[in-house]
This record gives sequence, C-alpha cells and structure tokens, in this order.
Amino acid sequence: MTRELKVAIGSVGAIGKRVAEKIDAGIPGLTLTAVSANNRDAAAERLSHLSKPVPILELGELADHADVVVECAPSKVFRDIAIPVIEQGKTFVPLSIGALLSNWDLVDRAQETGAAIRAPSGAILGLDALRAAAQGTINEVRMITTKHPRGLDGAPYLTENNIDVHSIKTKTRVFEGSAREGAAGFPANVNVAAAVALAGAGPDKTRLEIWADPDVDRNLHTVQVDADSAAFEMHMRSIPTPDNPRTGLIVGNSVIAVLRGLASPLVVGAWPSAWMA
Repeated sequence: MTRELKVAIGSVGAIGKRVAEKIDAGIPGLTLTAVSANNRDAAAERLSHLSKPVPILELGELADHADVVVECAPSKVFRDIAIPVIEQGKTFVPLSIGALLSNWDLVDRAQETGAAIRAPSGAILGLDALRAAAQGTINEVRMITTKHPRGLDGAPYLTENNIDVHSIKTKTRVFEGSAREGAAGFPANVNVAAAVALAGAGPDKTRLEIWADPDVDRNLHTVQVDADSAAFEMHMRSIPTPDNPRTGLIVGNSVIAVLRGLASPLVVGAWPSAWMA
C-alpha cells in the first residue's frame, strides 16, 4: 500500500484554494496538512467549508508539516517557500515555474539534498512530445501567447516600457524575445513559456511572443516545434480562472495531476526535463 503523503499549500488564492478543495474532497494517498496566507483571517474564511480544517502557517513553516509543498504564491516569495522544502529533501511543486529560471541554484541544491522539484504542465499540452523531440535535435521552438489585456495587467515589462494594455483596442504584440526574458518580464502571466522551455530547447533558445487582444475570452497558446524527428504545432484555448484572469482553470487541475502521480503506483507521461539531461 502506498503511504499517505502530507501536502501543504503556499497561498490559497484562486489556484491554491482549488487544490485545497480537491484534496479535502478526497484523493487516495494525499492529505492536506497546512496552508499559508498573508491574511490569515481571510484565508480561514475562504477555507471554512473544508471538511478537515488545517493550520494556517508562515511560508517557511510549511515544509515542517508536509512531505510535499505546493507553491501557489507571488513569485517574490518563491524562495521563502522553496528553500525549506529543498533543504529538508522533500518534494516541491512550483506554479511559478518561471521563477526557477532565476533561482537555478535551488535546482542544483535539490540534487545535493535529495529533494524533488515537480513542475506541473500548467496551461499547456504536448510537453511529452516536446521532451521526446529534445532527445534528438530541436531546430526551433516558438511560442505565441494571446491574452485579454486584463490578463497581462501589472506585468513588470509593461510598466518598464510604459505600455498601457488597457488602451489597446485591437490585437497588439506587446513582447517578443526569449522565454527567459518573457518569464522575467511577465512573472504572473507566462509560466507556461518556462514549462515549454524546460521541456525542450531551454529558456534562451525558446522564442516567445505575447499579444494582447481585447476580443478574446480565453488564454491562447500556440507552440511551434521544428526538430530532426518531427515538426508539430500545438494549440491551447484555456478558460481563465474567474477571480484571476492571469491564469487558466486547467492550471489547478494540472497541480492535482502531479499530486496524484506522486501518490499513484502507475504514472503515465511523467518524464524529467530534457533540457537538464
């Protein structure tokens, strides 16, 4: 029998709350043991309907109460959540996948402590095909993301370049560059680009375009891959989370899929990052 894994969640916003509810409703092999939040009273209210109340802790305390810690917080507190988990050799599940690119020392440290980092696929598909292509030679990976302007609001790149997305009336390209540059400039918006980069050609060789389009009601992602083994194109139309348009509803489900995989005796399609091979 697979042992029960204790799961803690760093922040219970739109995604964290959804993950907490799914675990509380019952997933074989998983038990919710703790969460964290800046506003503990508000978090207690948001989670008051759970069948099994859990303590609301500081970010750095989560690893003491869990085998697996899920990060669903702003990227500015990424290290506050990640470091204790990695130092204790436990499993870290980050939603802020882009933050890994600027905190790669944590990946190196995980190799020393025996910790595991399991990044969800988030709002993208086809990472298995991309990882397979990376076992050979990838000539080009290009990703095109289109969101409603409100789904890009507040991105540092837009602020630094004086781009007011709310004044955009027609589909407009607001960024073009590498996935690494995109992850830094849009930390809350394009974690999916970091996932694509880590699965395939790496963050500097993966090209990214970001478009703002006031006429779309979904987050659109297209990934174009040209490799020596295959050429393929993937399209995703993700429904935005109602209370957080920056991310899609499927992102929470992708976290649940990772957690189920940790507790299940059978896992399909869970490969390591080809970029690290």
